[in-house]
Amino acid sequence: MLQDDLRGMFYIALKDLRAYYLKPPNISWGIMLPFAFVLAFVIRTPGEVRSLVPGLLGLTLLFGTSSMEAIVIVFERRIGSLERLVLAPIRLPALLGGKLLGGMVFGLTVTAAVLAIALPVLGVRVWSWPLLILALVISSAAFSALGAFVSVAVREIFEAQTLANFLRFPMIFLGGVFVPVASLPLWLQVVARLLPLTYSVEGLQAALGSQRVSLAAMDLIVLAAYAAVLFWLAVKILSRRLA
Repeated sequence: MLQDDLRGMFYIALKDLRAYYLKPPNISWGIMLPFAFVLAFVIRTPGEVRSLVPGLLGLTLLFGTSSMEAIVIVFERRIGSLERLVLAPIRLPALLGGKLLGGMVFGLTVTAAVLAIALPVLGVRVWSWPLLILALVISSAAFSALGAFVSVAVREIFEAQTLANFLRFPMIFLGGVFVPVASLPLWLQVVARLLPLTYSVEGLQAALGSQRVSLAAMDLIVLAAYAAVLFWLAVKILSRRLA
């Protein structure tokens, strides 16, 4: 059974990547949208672009993993292909895990492209590659689980887009991307600590040497907890909708 689940996860992720994710418009959009946010901030306050790199990576992961995934799952539920996948010899958590894996791979791919641009062009140095890779992988899992949760909580594609943006846009401005969380009013700091992007940005800051490494372990633990809880909720909701 475990072998069937793992094989099913691999082929579901591969199918989604080929059919939905790895298309030129999706790749370019996943890269350009975070750059557009950062560019708008840099135009207003030039000279701070290096400090924005951790937030840029976090934003790329957030939109790369959650945007298409939420749409894909809702779309397949609408046309009935998701129900056909349920008939395969694979358990529901593994089926949804394959969907998450596809979103993670796409998000990590576009983020790697952004990182490849940022390192030579901006002169950014990586303090710890293992920590950077770990932060990227766990962040992608948390954001992909968020996309899955959004997708099973609604019934229509436009509802998925609306709910995803409702959750993502507060993260852009409160997650430490442009303004340090410590400089926010106390009540906004409390809100920021409820957002997974906050912990992703802090973990990436530590990997790039602009944050204390001692804090990174807690950030990654919180992100892993977000991934586990959101995935569990997504499985529970989807099982009820398919019943």
